[in-house]
This record gives sequence, structure tokens and C-alpha cells, in this order.
Amino acid sequence: MDRLYPIDVDLKTLSPLTLAFVGDGVYELMVRERLASTANRPAGALHHAAVAQVRAEAQAEAIKRLTPLLTEKELAVFKRGRNAHTVRSGDDYHRATGLEALFGYLYLNGEIDRIRRLFSVAVGDTTVDDAIACGGTQHEEETTQKEQAAKKGETAGTDQGSAD
Repeated sequence: MDRLYPIDVDLKTLSPLTLAFVGDGVYELMVRERLASTANRPAGALHHAAVAQVRAEAQAEAIKRLTPLLTEKELAVFKRGRNAHTVRSGDDYHRATGLEALFGYLYLNGEIDRIRRLFSVAVGDTTVDDAIACGGTQHEEETTQKEQAAKKGETAGTDQGSAD
């Protein structure tokens, strides 16, 4: 699945607070879907459980768990969101804004599987160690692919040289 509203958007032109605006909705929808999927409860109980998970303090704790899994680009998006000027103050609120910016960026970029993996760690369904063991960080995968491509290039150059 890509996005719900699949109109192209140039992510480079969006402010970190616009990314956080989208990411807030993405993260809250995932929390709500997770709660609804795990138990049929009264709406008031679902609401209170959702609020507890989307509060700035909870999201600030979530980003601490996610940081080892982030690529360089994802970390940069998080930092842009965290450092954006907002009317609210406090470290937890700024870290939560960074988390929301990250989720907004990933969603608008169509990286739904990546969102799912990060969300699973964010809410404690998967540990960081398990996430790394099951596929490592995306950064590690990108680095490995680049290294493999470089080795193929070296091998191809060697093979071509010996054929002459």
C-alpha cells in the first residue's frame, strides 16, 4: 500500500512542521488501529488508551527506542522536526514533534513497511534487538548494497582487464 491520497508531493519543499502535521495523524491512526485490533473496549476506554500513547511524553520515549534503527536521512528528518520552532516548549514536546515529522516524511514518501517496522518498536511490540536481528537498520542495508555494488564494479573491472 502506498498512500491514501496518492498525489505527488515534493518532500524537500515541506516544512518540518507540515511533516509533523501529517505524521501526527499517521501515528495516531496506527495507535487507534492497534488498540481496536487488540481489544473490543468501550470508546471512552479506547480514547484514554490512545491519548496515553500519543502524548508527547510517550512519543519522546518512543523516539529514544527508535534512534538506533534510523538511517542518516531519517535521523536528519527527526532532527529537523525536533528543532523546528513551535509555540510549545519542553524537550518531550520537541522530540515528539521530531517523531511525528519522521512518520509524516515516511508516509508521504510511501514507505509504509518502514513505518510499520518503526511503529512496532515505538510501541514495544518489537524490541530494538529483535528489529536489528530481523533485518538490521535500513542504513545498514543501504550500506551493504552500496558495498556489494562497489565490489561488483571492481570484479567487473578486473574481469574485463583479464579478458583483453
